[in-house]
Amino acid sequence: MGPIESSQHAGRGYGSPASLAVLDELQRLGANAISLTPFGRIWDLASTEIEPDFEWRFAETRAGIVQLSAAAKARGMRVLLVPHLWVETIGWRGDLEPGSDAAWRAYQQVYRKFVLRWADVAQAAGVDIFSIGVECKSWSGRFGDYWSSLIPAIRARFHGQLTYSANWDEADNVIFWDQLDLVGINAFYPLAGHNGASYAQYAEGAARAVAQATALGALLQKPVLFVEFGYTTRTDAAVEPWTWPDIMHDVTVDEWEQARALSALLGAAVSDPRVAGVFLWRYYSDLDDVSQEALWGFSPHGKLAEQLWSNVYGAAWAADPSAVPDAAANHGRITTLTRPE
Repeated sequence: MGPIESSQHAGRGYGSPASLAVLDELQRLGANAISLTPFGRIWDLASTEIEPDFEWRFAETRAGIVQLSAAAKARGMRVLLVPHLWVETIGWRGDLEPGSDAAWRAYQQVYRKFVLRWADVAQAAGVDIFSIGVECKSWSGRFGDYWSSLIPAIRARFHGQLTYSANWDEADNVIFWDQLDLVGINAFYPLAGHNGASYAQYAEGAARAVAQATALGALLQKPVLFVEFGYTTRTDAAVEPWTWPDIMHDVTVDEWEQARALSALLGAAVSDPRVAGVFLWRYYSDLDDVSQEALWGFSPHGKLAEQLWSNVYGAAWAADPSAVPDAAANHGRITTLTRPE
């Protein structure tokens, strides 16, 4: 569930009545877990400062998360907390580069303070899983001493499970998986390399993607969690699924394309016993809000893709101890779609 924290949209953020209504809707669909994604802010890719406030003040966001987590757990859901970083100017956080050894040390001290502060929130909110970072691609494969110091410090503050949200093309290079409990992947895998791909080609791409992820899990002897995955509502959605909706132009909205891309990846994931679960990117903390992304965005709410979820949430996943014999049947339930006329 993405936050709506702008002062221009009061009453729609984490902990608001609107966010509780989203929980009710997700529970109706059958969800048994939810992720919360608050943000800090960096100015640009050379920044060595992190602003903890993101439109709302940190204290208000913290209070909302504690309230929303309690409400989710009262509904029988597990909770994952994933603090993100927003780049205010231009660029992707995975390309962060402060520019010198001294600047890296300064940034890492600031990041340590940032993530430990959120670990305290995770503990106070009673969440089940905490992600120690998101798409730190430019530095998750180095600075081993730093990560080996940070992770025990996080465990001293937060007593649940730990993961990390690696970009799909970063995961094999992360050097600290052995210190975490789950291999977390932001699974925006391209399912095809060209436009106009058939569903069979999407399914083949999904099988390769899940096999790549679970091979890493097998090597590390840890379960795999798709901390984020999703597709936008447009033609050829699974070719470059990471493309942000705000930068698209002349988009053809296509609900069927979103649905079949989600179906392909879920069909592969449900049948693999090393995939512990998936978190769809994403709903927002007000079902009726249309300010956060365009119609061709990632949200499945009110679209054809949403009809998949009763099957997805009701499926017996291969990772469930009692469900292995039924995994193939459930694969069929998820991947059998009929295109509406």
